This record gives sequence, C-alpha cells and structure tokens, in this order.
Amino acid sequence: MEKIVLSGMRPTGRLHLGHLLVLENWVKLQEEAKCFYMIADWHALTTEYENTDEVLQNIEYLALDFLAAGIDPEKSALFVQSEVKEHAELALLFGMFTPLSWLERVPTYKDQKEKLGEMGKDLNTYGFLGYPLLQAADILIYRANLVPVGEDQLPHLELTREVARRFNYLYGSVFPEPQAVLHAVPLLPGIDGRKMSKSYKNEIALSSTPEEVSEQVRNMITDPARVRKTDPGHPEVCVVHTYYQVFYPEKVTEIEEQCRTAGIGCVACKKQLALKINEILEPLRERREEFLKGKKYLEILAEGQAKASRAAKETMREVREKMKLR
Repeated sequence: MEKIVLSGMRPTGRLHLGHLLVLENWVKLQEEAKCFYMIADWHALTTEYENTDEVLQNIEYLALDFLAAGIDPEKSALFVQSEVKEHAELALLFGMFTPLSWLERVPTYKDQKEKLGEMGKDLNTYGFLGYPLLQAADILIYRANLVPVGEDQLPHLELTREVARRFNYLYGSVFPEPQAVLHAVPLLPGIDGRKMSKSYKNEIALSSTPEEVSEQVRNMITDPARVRKTDPGHPEVCVVHTYYQVFYPEKVTEIEEQCRTAGIGCVACKKQLALKINEILEPLRERREEFLKGKKYLEILAEGQAKASRAAKETMREVREKMKLR
C-alpha cells in the first residue's frame, strides 16, 4: 500500500524552535511517503474568527518557515487549506451523518473552550465544535493512511477513523482508516520556563536573526539558587540545560559537570548555546532568503495547490458517486 501523509499547522504567527522538532519529522517522512503539508487557515478561524487581519501575513511566515526547515516542493505538496475547496465540501457531507455526541466527547473541545473562554473568547460556535470534523476531511480527502500527531491529537484521529468507517458502511468503501505516526518530540519550554507561546513572547522564532537569538538566550532563566559564578549549579532546574539536551546533546555531559562544579558561569554557558542555535538556524536563514527572492514561495504554494486539488477532486468524484449525488 502506498504511504500517504497529511499534516498541517495553523497560521497564527512565526514558528519557533519547538516547531522545528516537528518539522524535522515531516522532512524525514518525505523520503518514504507521498506527503501533503497544509497551512490550515480555516482552522485558524475556529478560535480567531474576530482577528483576521494577520492571516495572510502569517500564511507567508508559515510557508517560508516550512520551506526553510526542509520541506521539499519536489517531494511534497505544500498548500493553503482554503485554496482547495473540496475540504469544505467533504466536511459538509461528513456533517450529515456524524452524531453530535461524537464531537462533544472530543477531550480538547471542553478543555480549550474553558481555557480560551477564560481569556474572553466566545467559542460557542459551530466552527469550534466541528473543527475535528474538518480535520477528518483534511485527512481523508487525500486518503491519507499516516498522520504525524502528538498524543494530545490521538482522540481527533480516532474520530477520523470513526467517520471513515461510518462513511464506508453507509455508502461503500472509499476511505482508509489512518494511523498515527507518533514521534518523540521533547516539550521545549519558553526562555522564561513557561510554556513556549507567542502570547508570552518567550519563544525563539525560526526566523530570528543571530543577534535576536543571542539576546533571547541571554535572557533565559537559570538556576535561581546560583547567585555567583563560584556557586555550584543545579542544571536539572535550568532552562538553558533543557535546550542543551535538545539542541546540543553532545555537550550535555561536559556542561553538567562544569555547572555542578562551578567550572563555567551562566554567561559563558549561554554564549555556547547561542552559538549552537545560530549554527542550526543558519541554513534555514539561507533557504528562507532563497525562497523570498521573487516571491518564489508563492509559485510553490500554487504548484502545491494544483497537486492537492487533483487528488481532492478525484476523491470527491468517487464520494459523490457513492452517495448518489450525481
């Protein structure tokens, strides 16, 4: 069976180092599967329907970050969700036979509704309730059988499988039951130790300049008990140490020993980390500049849309036939 992958991200701002760990897995999948990578602008509206001013700019950021991280347009279709209208048509048809209770029991529905409600967002909308069904359409429109997800997204994928089974039972076999591709992606904290978030302004963006990276690393929270350079440190409570574990593993043992014995100060430790992060990001900066020239990324999105549309139209042709819609 041909391996087909679908995944995507919402255009809500610049991607950060935590996203790079996810994108590295996407890049690997390109070598073994037919991949569709989506900029999910409709999904962004499920929570940000009142704030659409930055959507177009964020689509550009996301496209450039994807390409800079190594998504290859020769191997994958990179496209904007709303440019392939068949996603919406399939989601509408799925809504005709999906029980409301299936959507209400998705764990993230109540959790996110409460959390974002506390921030003043009114999420008593059909769009927010129905976004797992739109996700199902995103996946099944390409008959994807592999979906890279984190563990928190597994209930959404199970709903997708249930929708596929129900369609196949009611109308005849069209859709596979997609399986999760779980990658061990470490949870990366923000530079202040909290969850990395645009709203906290504690992230290191993939598009950060070398100077910005140095400044952000310099502001990282370290061991609060280490007041002087001569004090022994406790790397297990230090944000800088967490970044070493993820991005500079070959240096971890040495840095831990130097920290515990006060053989290195926090300033010098941070300088080494900043140099390493800039070394990792430099190829991304070069690729980003290349795709910015002549707005090459727009041509890539158009080509990706064409690839995605061909696959989506073929699926919808069969769906309509099975449902006796024509």
